[in-house]
Amino acid sequence: MAARLAILLGILLYAASATAQADPRAKALCAQVPAITAELKRISGMPLRHPVPCDFITKEQINKFLNKRVNEVSSPEEMRAEELTLKKFGLVPQDFDLARNEVDLLTEQAAAFYDYNRKKLFITDSTDAESQDSVLAHELSHALADQNYNLARFIKQGRKSDDGSTARLAVMEGQATWLMSEYLARKGGQSIADSAELAAAMSSLVANEDDGGKGQYPVFDKQPLYLRETLVFPYTKGMMFQNAVFQRDHQGSFGEVFLHPPASTQQIMQPEKYFAGIKPTQPEVPDAHLPHGYKGLVGGTLGELEHSILLEQYTGKERAAELAPHWRGCSFELHENKKARRVVLLYATEWDSESSAARYFAAYREILRKKWKAMSVTAETADSVTGTGDDGRFELRRKGAIVTSVEGLDPAIH
Repeated sequence: MAARLAILLGILLYAASATAQADPRAKALCAQVPAITAELKRISGMPLRHPVPCDFITKEQINKFLNKRVNEVSSPEEMRAEELTLKKFGLVPQDFDLARNEVDLLTEQAAAFYDYNRKKLFITDSTDAESQDSVLAHELSHALADQNYNLARFIKQGRKSDDGSTARLAVMEGQATWLMSEYLARKGGQSIADSAELAAAMSSLVANEDDGGKGQYPVFDKQPLYLRETLVFPYTKGMMFQNAVFQRDHQGSFGEVFLHPPASTQQIMQPEKYFAGIKPTQPEVPDAHLPHGYKGLVGGTLGELEHSILLEQYTGKERAAELAPHWRGCSFELHENKKARRVVLLYATEWDSESSAARYFAAYREILRKKWKAMSVTAETADSVTGTGDDGRFELRRKGAIVTSVEGLDPAIH
């Protein structure tokens, strides 16, 4: 689900090329591009195949274009399905408007963009002078990667999996953040290439800047944890993933992550699983024996990233950090009966051991209790809980290393 931000970012890049006008202020700014690009070439070993033009764009232009085009990313029914999914899992409030909040969030966060459709860099006119150097380094890193590995094709090839798409976005943004950080470190006579502590500090600095500290980003501050974390993830965790691959493959790492991209957010968060080629499983969703009138609405996967967010939101950061890394795979489906105005969630998640699954079973029981205003348990054993919640009857079960949940059943049907 987090992959939608990746697609919206792509639209935002296109917005720049479609609406920006030549600005005389861009001349002085773009004069810095050749020197920055030359240093990035030295760091990465990636050749620059042609110059990268740049220009200014206003926040107003970005917002106007996004409001016009946001529904073109997905059909209204697809957008509704994604919003319903987030609400069914309790990742956003029931009255949350996903499209509007994404537009407002991306407009606020916009600083600069590399348009990989028209091969041009744009920087917003509101970016302060002190940030321009680092912003240019980040976007020029995208340009280098694009000229060597075709970013549009790279993103398109990952759209079969939401979790995989998010991982690919983390490759793009993580690499650009790493190269930007190394560029800045070298200006100060240092290098993150041989200092894990400095790399971690740079990653934390990026997180703090994106975290809306001191009220700098009020739209970001008021977003649900899910949107805040999925926006920051590609830059912070993606950077540390790139750093881990760099430690193994050195300059070869910049091509390796594009030629052999990670399959999941788990591989981003745990690079050793990327090195070992450990891919997610796809457990079968439970068969709820739904009556006539239900149709499949949407299906997909929640990766380790989204499970980590879900656990943190309802059980705390410490418990999320302990349990989420034991995730192995997930499948979910939403089925809808429009006539009955009922949506049923079928959810299955696999863990790396029975004990991990047992801990998640207990955690998810707590999640159910907290995400609903009312929860009534009718029967409970060590490995099953049934009852009713805000949206109908539920059945939570564990069998071995797999935890399943059916939510939203008609209470009158047993």
